[in-house]
Amino acid sequence: MPARYADIVLPLAQPAYTFSVGDVEGVAVGDAVTVQFGARSIYTGIVLRLHDTPPQGGRAKPILARLYERPLLPAEHIRLWEWIADYYMCSIGEVMRVALPSLIKSHALSDEDYHPYTPRTVKFLRLNEAFDDEPMMERMSRRAPRRYAVVEQLRSAGGELPRSAVAADAAQVAALVKAGIVEVVEREASATEDVASERRLPDLSPAQSEALQGVREGLKQSAVALLHGVTSSGKTEIYTHIIDQTLARGEDVLYLVPEISLTTQLVSRLRGMFGERVVSHHSKLTPAQRTRTFMEVSASDGGNLVVGARSALFLPFRRLGLVIVDEEHDGGYKQSDTAPRYNGRDVAVMLASLYGAKCLMGSATPSLESYSNVMRGKYAYVRLTERYGGVAEPEIIISDTLWAVKRGERKSHFNKELLDRIGERLERHEQVILFQNRRGYSSYMECSECGYTPRCGKCNVTLTPHTSNGTLRCHYCGHTQQITHLCPRCGRGEMRPMGFGTERVEQEISRLFPQARVMRLDGDTMTSDGACRRMIEAFARGEADVLVGTQIVAKGLDFGRVTLIGVLNADNLLNAPDFRAVERGWQMLMQVAGRCGRRDRRGEVVVQTSDPAHPLFGWMLAGEYSAMAAAMLAERHLFKYPPYSRLVRITLRDTDPQRVSRAAVELATSLRSTFGPRVVGPATPLVDCVRGWHIVEIMLKVEVEASMSRARGLVRRAVDAVRGRSEYRNTVIICDVDVL
Repeated sequence: MPARYADIVLPLAQPAYTFSVGDVEGVAVGDAVTVQFGARSIYTGIVLRLHDTPPQGGRAKPILARLYERPLLPAEHIRLWEWIADYYMCSIGEVMRVALPSLIKSHALSDEDYHPYTPRTVKFLRLNEAFDDEPMMERMSRRAPRRYAVVEQLRSAGGELPRSAVAADAAQVAALVKAGIVEVVEREASATEDVASERRLPDLSPAQSEALQGVREGLKQSAVALLHGVTSSGKTEIYTHIIDQTLARGEDVLYLVPEISLTTQLVSRLRGMFGERVVSHHSKLTPAQRTRTFMEVSASDGGNLVVGARSALFLPFRRLGLVIVDEEHDGGYKQSDTAPRYNGRDVAVMLASLYGAKCLMGSATPSLESYSNVMRGKYAYVRLTERYGGVAEPEIIISDTLWAVKRGERKSHFNKELLDRIGERLERHEQVILFQNRRGYSSYMECSECGYTPRCGKCNVTLTPHTSNGTLRCHYCGHTQQITHLCPRCGRGEMRPMGFGTERVEQEISRLFPQARVMRLDGDTMTSDGACRRMIEAFARGEADVLVGTQIVAKGLDFGRVTLIGVLNADNLLNAPDFRAVERGWQMLMQVAGRCGRRDRRGEVVVQTSDPAHPLFGWMLAGEYSAMAAAMLAERHLFKYPPYSRLVRITLRDTDPQRVSRAAVELATSLRSTFGPRVVGPATPLVDCVRGWHIVEIMLKVEVEASMSRARGLVRRAVDAVRGRSEYRNTVIICDVDVL
């Protein structure tokens, strides 16, 4: 007898609800269905389980419709949702909200809103057969060399190429189409798959071949392998050989990167080897693009290669065989703003486990959590110490800022050591990257007379100057106001910028080297995914001499002409009040150092610091990851920090500062009665008010040997008790498991 009831997940911060199957036929676990929730709201829901147990009260609304002929989600993804909801202490409805594209989860019941899956098409550029105008080609070679290059590229390829393989922007293609020289045609992606079989995988060096064999052996013995390869060692080339094996078996591959901006270069490289079946998936795509990829993967029976950020973990693969987590150390894998507050690296391991697939992690600077798993025998480990092509590691120069000031060898924010090397690179027509991990013009403004500093009225932070548009901006709530030159409080003093950010660095470099073409890459210039891609591609083509940027410039970008890196203020990486400060400083500095000298000329890295005796710089000069890891792990073991414990941060927010303090004290007292000294706080964070919400935090340390499941249950009970008090009905309580 068919089941009469279905537990259905809705895109709400709620658990699953029970509905009647009613007259709808063929309902199965993983199906997308429409249901009425409340008086009028119609939602798309996912069938979690089928059973014959009526809900309390015995009445259940019926399912209105089944949306697709086959289940939208495989059973493995249903289990993944349940695991995420349990481990990260949120509702399964909150998991659904981030897992499904908006066009699937939020439509009202309407036939025209739901389109059946249609095969993906690929755009090709084709030379018009009727075009044969040599005089025009001659004029084009002089007046429009980029368009001429496109035509020549198509000619050499036999008259036709995939749009993604042609190095031309939309304006150039549009001009060629308007002139009748080029046509744009579309074909089903399946019709282009045979092209991939003709493309060669990259040849491997002896060191890479040895590492590849090590990865293969490691994945036979363990479900997870960590590839620890120095920057520019060619980890991506090794990945491609593992990918090729997996695709040949008809299985899916998920290739994760921590930053959306990294997908552009990577997708282009992979399409050169695997054809148009390579697709990207991330949150910056349009809802229609994300929905299309989701439906395509759901309808496919394997053989997909998806490159994406952490949101790609929720694609409904049918035959997942391999998950690659590139730059596994990166904090970009952690979702911290909204529930579920998951770590994409750890979810990737669980996802692979549910499918019986393999997980390959890679990094030049592995996280201490992953390295600890290697030391405990949980992960296989492969070391790659040689840069591809035999290129030497960059020379690292530690430049003492205080000594430079004393000797009069400092201009603006640059030591003479760095300025001299910038001038040499510009003379040789080589490229330079300057790293300053703070955007804006300066850190804050201060009155020269009374010391007044403008602050945000809704957040307890100073406002950051942005001289490009003459505003002071809050980087937490987005509030802006105009910069004033006279102090608004005393009316006498001059408002002066204090500290410096990327905008000021850009301005100063342009002043010191007026012949240099300077480009800035940070949160203010990356207004969209397309803008970021265009800037990266322009710098790679040599259209700028100096790139000034925040941490985005350290993340996996490959620029062949860069031979000098300048780190302008290493101290702000090391002096953060965070037990991970040294580890993160190591990772950031080594990653940014890896962006230079990637071809035939050795690079140099100048690190400016006022504390050159810091142990981190000694480890950097010697390239001793193991020494850094041993020192940091010993320190964390002493103070019971990860990886020797799991951290749960409980954040309380309220518009009333006294009320949120009382709630935090009550919650901490309740937790301390159960967990004792494992509870730290309550305490106010450095930024204790954002958008008018006052913030208090409690930290809980749970030893790795203890039952995390039981600890989460006890935390939920204490949190629910405080939430249940009418006094605290307006107090928001958020739990963040494995906080970074």
